[in-house]
Amino acid sequence: MPRAPELGVIAAGHAVTAETGARVLREGGNAVDAAIGAMLASFVCEPLLTGLGAGGYMLVVAPEQAPTLLDFFVEAPGRGAGHEGRAELVPISVSFGDAIQVFNIGAASVGAYGVPAGLCEAAERFGRMPLSELAQPAAALARDGVALSAQQAYVVEILSDIVTATPECAALFAPAGHVLREGEVWRQPELGDALERLGAEGAAPFYTGDIAEKIVDWTSRRGGMLTREDLGAYAVIDREPVRVPYRGREVVTNPPPSAGGILIAHALSLLETDGAAPTVERIVEVMEQAQAERTPDFLAGLSEPGFGERFLAGGPLGSTTHISVIDRDGWACSVTCSNGSCSGEVVPGTGVHLNNMLGEQDLNPLGFHRFPPGRRLPSMMAPTVVLYDGAAELVVGSAGSNRIRSAILQTIVHVIDDGLRAGPAIEAPRVHFEDGVIYAEPGVDTSTLEVAGRAIGRFRDRNLFFGGAQAVERDRSGAFSGGGDPRRGGASFVVSAEVSRRH
Repeated sequence: MPRAPELGVIAAGHAVTAETGARVLREGGNAVDAAIGAMLASFVCEPLLTGLGAGGYMLVVAPEQAPTLLDFFVEAPGRGAGHEGRAELVPISVSFGDAIQVFNIGAASVGAYGVPAGLCEAAERFGRMPLSELAQPAAALARDGVALSAQQAYVVEILSDIVTATPECAALFAPAGHVLREGEVWRQPELGDALERLGAEGAAPFYTGDIAEKIVDWTSRRGGMLTREDLGAYAVIDREPVRVPYRGREVVTNPPPSAGGILIAHALSLLETDGAAPTVERIVEVMEQAQAERTPDFLAGLSEPGFGERFLAGGPLGSTTHISVIDRDGWACSVTCSNGSCSGEVVPGTGVHLNNMLGEQDLNPLGFHRFPPGRRLPSMMAPTVVLYDGAAELVVGSAGSNRIRSAILQTIVHVIDDGLRAGPAIEAPRVHFEDGVIYAEPGVDTSTLEVAGRAIGRFRDRNLFFGGAQAVERDRSGAFSGGGDPRRGGASFVVSAEVSRRH
């Protein structure tokens, strides 16, 4: 029998997240609807990576329309507040096995969240299905619970000092006196209630209503800087995406004040001048050059109008989760959200676990609490779409703090230069350059780099340290394929009217 027509493809950081979005495609939703449904489910399936207290970016490509970037990332708080009552950040060391990173948590690490506003804006402007309908599956998941996958159990394990830092957080992630393990069920009925309210009432309760009041009261009593004025003033911002040519295509990605997109564009432009598929050595070289651009002047300039154009014209060009979708009508959606590594502050009666963006060193490289109230923090998140002749060919994004840009760069190179499909491109071993060290997964030939005397940080296995990239593509015959990152338990599904085939 002939196969049913394909409706699209989705990739996400958890199988249930991706399945939820695939169901939306089967029920008649477009790529944005599917991304929203998957986002809502990810709050339950990937609870330490994202949530209602997080921030993010969504890149939307619609047929015969200019791409749109919705910025709903976290803002620096403090409108109407003095600094004399601010608590100290609480440092927590997190081991990735072969690397250690310090995160800072507590009420003083919490910024003004954007996810509720971003979801509602995207649904209203681009969706076909009511947000109330999209919220129901996620609300049911929150109440019934989801068993922790091996990858999510690993996240809980390495963040154990964070999830047990407060009684409220420990009640969710260590209810039996130990942190949740693989196969144990995570439930949060209050999150289910919050998701239903979001679907029924929109974002207002989270910014000017009772949920906002509870959150501000909770954090202010604990030395946080978040105020009612901060939440009341929060708004989604439309931004003009960065565009850069690459191998006869156009790569569209996140503009300033986010830092990741223009650094990826810069690296791709350097590779474009080569005219040949890059070697590992060349990829490391452009990573190093891009990293060198991240100077104090670069960071200070990110918020200036026109900075992206000036930067790219000057020469050749956290815990997080990502969702990528393409549908049969040519809609594409790339959305990245992050709660940082979480603040440990779970506000009773709200279902909200707040972000720790003010305590993330990658977002505050010039020092903590330096940004004025209302400034969007300079994230590395970079939802990206590769266009061929104006149509979405590849949709990609990644989790992973500073490793986001290296994961996205290598995925694009593997697909465009090496001719891999999205799945093998995601699974291929990665490198990452930072602070003079070249980190490498097994399978990367570093012999030439070693001969050159470069410092190599070897990982024994594939590791979520190298990001959690999710990618989907549509080839020129119209066939869909996708890849979910095994480093973070990702999954992808090609969707037809009858069934979803996992890739």
